[in-house]
Amino acid sequence: MTVNDDDTVAAVGKVSEALEYVERARGHLYSFHQLMGHADLLLGDACDELREAGHDDVADRLETELVGRNVLHGRWTFQVVEEFDDGYWTEFRDHERRVRDDLVGGERHLFEARMKDERRTHGRSGHEARP
Repeated sequence: MTVNDDDTVAAVGKVSEALEYVERARGHLYSFHQLMGHADLLLGDACDELREAGHDDVADRLETELVGRNVLHGRWTFQVVEEFDDGYWTEFRDHERRVRDDLVGGERHLFEARMKDERRTHGRSGHEARP
C-alpha cells in the first residue's frame, strides 16, 4: 500500500532522517576505530624508542599493559565496528527501506523532493527539478 499524504511523507522522512543520524554515528565509530588503531601503533613505536633510550622497565610496562589491549571487554575496535554493522546498523537500514517500500513506493528523500519543488523557482536556471 502506497500512501503519499503529507503526514505519511513527513513521518517516513523522519525515519529516514533518523537513519542518516545512525549513518553519521557509524562514521564516528569508524573514526574511533582508526584513531585507536593508530594510537596503538604509535604507542608501540614509543615503546621501541623508550627501550632504545635505556628505559626498558617503562617500555615493558607500557607494552604489557597497553599495547594490543582490548578497548572493550574482549574486543578490539574492529570487532565493535563489525558487531554494530552486522546488528543495529543492518537492522535499521532494513526497517527504513521497508517503511519506504510499504508507505511511499520505495522513494527516497520524498519529503525533501517535495520541499525542493515548493522552494525552487520554476523555469529559472539553477532551479531545475532534475539534472
